[in-house]
Amino acid sequence: MERTLSSDLFFDHSHASAGALPLRILATLSLWQRRIVSRRQLARLDARLLADAGISEVQRQAELRKPFWR
Repeated sequence: MERTLSSDLFFDHSHASAGALPLRILATLSLWQRRIVSRRQLARLDARLLADAGISEVQRQAELRKPFWR
């Protein structure tokens, strides 16, 4: 079996982490926005659509009570 050198030996991670922070912030904000939108959609579903999705009223209310960051 041939051995290869890890790219970690040649890559300076100290510079990469500084650039990754804005991307992580953007990803988190995007996730929060998707949660807000999906919970608004969930709130608009009628009983028939909830039943079709297999979601009980108790489950819907529990999801709607969560803050956007959870």
